[in-house]
Amino acid sequence: MMATKNDTINGVLGNFRIEPKEYQLQTINQGYINDTYLVMDGTTPLYIFQRINQNVFQDVKGIMDNIEDAFSYLVDPSYSTIELVKTKSGATYFNEEEGGYWRLMTYIGNSTAHNTTTDTKIAQEAGRIVGKFHQLLADASIENYVDTIPRFHDLSLRQQQFEEALGNADPKKLDISKDAIVFAKNTLEKLKALNSAELPLRVCHNDTKLNNILFSKEENKALCLIDLDTVMKGYFYYDFGDAIRTIANTANEDEQDHSKITFEKNLFEAFVEGLSVNGAFLTKDEISLLPWGAVFMPFIHGLRALTDYLNNNIYYKVSYENQNLDRCLSLFDFTKKALLQIDYMQEVVENKLVPIQ
Repeated sequence: MMATKNDTINGVLGNFRIEPKEYQLQTINQGYINDTYLVMDGTTPLYIFQRINQNVFQDVKGIMDNIEDAFSYLVDPSYSTIELVKTKSGATYFNEEEGGYWRLMTYIGNSTAHNTTTDTKIAQEAGRIVGKFHQLLADASIENYVDTIPRFHDLSLRQQQFEEALGNADPKKLDISKDAIVFAKNTLEKLKALNSAELPLRVCHNDTKLNNILFSKEENKALCLIDLDTVMKGYFYYDFGDAIRTIANTANEDEQDHSKITFEKNLFEAFVEGLSVNGAFLTKDEISLLPWGAVFMPFIHGLRALTDYLNNNIYYKVSYENQNLDRCLSLFDFTKKALLQIDYMQEVVENKLVPIQ
């Protein structure tokens, strides 16, 4: 009799330092990259079990060393702790040979995540926890962190990949996406100055979309950030802009009805208010460029989705042929709306955030 998928995964679980028994498994489909399972004892969730996508993350040891180091700093009464469960040999991950690399983490009970929100309390709490994350990691040694995806938010690299895709794309796809291509070329010019700004490098999350923040189910209190595969060097405006693109916009990432894509000023202000609760931790230059981060991050994600569409969907999981194009158009639409709010955002961040002296 052939082993079921659950039997196979339970077999891999047996290599970790947990009570040996038959666990129930529930697939979590929220992420685009890794295979993720909730490990339960009956109906009680205990762990998050993930197979790391090696096509995206080729330096598995580097990722796990980054996460282990970050977890050692992310300890605070106002920040919920996640722990890596070691393998029986004391490693932070298990290599299953043919089955890839697996890791096991503790599960935070009674928690939830949101793809979007209309609630200013959630937006404010998201700002508070992102700020706390950065404060706690301020003492981490940045030289200890490898780049898990080299040049992840490097605009010059993404421009080069985009131009290569343009040269190789199917003429039909070029025609279908011609408006997006024009917008991409024009916006690349506008963002060149930001890419060369002199700002302090920080240990950043680099993927702070709203659904990478855990909240308590009862109070809507932010607990911690999850999915730390991209924890590495970066600039604070990356984390600011990625949060804003999924908080100030109440529509889904691949929303096809662009009238639903909005820039919600009350949610933006609530997020910035949440950041300010942490006190001064950003420089004056960092604060002044935050509004451009709210343009940069939706744009660079949209550019990557457009590039992947032109490359026949080799990076992101898609459920239908043009999903990457829909993602791109949605992200570009929010980029346009954020561009219209630059002066407003500038006023808000400079009024609410105090720079470090």
